[in-house]
Amino acid sequence: MTQITDWLRAKAHGFNHLSNEEVSAISDFSLLWALFESRLLNTEGGARSISDMVDGWQKDGILDAPSFDPELGYFRQRYFANGAFTDHFQHLHLRKNDQEPLIRAVIDGSGNDPRDRVAAVLIIIFRYRNNLFHGLKWQYKLAGQLGNFTAANAVLMKVLDRHGALLEG
Repeated sequence: MTQITDWLRAKAHGFNHLSNEEVSAISDFSLLWALFESRLLNTEGGARSISDMVDGWQKDGILDAPSFDPELGYFRQRYFANGAFTDHFQHLHLRKNDQEPLIRAVIDGSGNDPRDRVAAVLIIIFRYRNNLFHGLKWQYKLAGQLGNFTAANAVLMKVLDRHGALLEG
């Protein structure tokens, strides 16, 4: 553990209940998101810029939607069960510009277009980013987030590997 992690465990209510694995997943997410937003969104993170990026991949024939199926499966299971959206779905705190109808259609399975699936996965991850960095996840003491951040990190690494031009500086 780092000095900062020790301090958070002592001072931030609920942080001391997180496992080292949870702390690592959240920390890793912060770094991966920053790299993703810098490399692929020109520091302009948002649902519109994500959709535009995904549209470009589709136009260029490099979408590769099936590679995100494991994480989409996780999101579908978390946010839709027994024919209805779960309470977790409301905690995404989707805003007007976050394309909620598209997200709902992909999550409930009524929309299965490859472009929409990739956009939905990345917009959900964008909501994780906003909810973490703007404090909403702290209201839940970051509890129960390991699966979310593990899935998000896997997607961000796949996207950065394919599209991030990481070796170019």
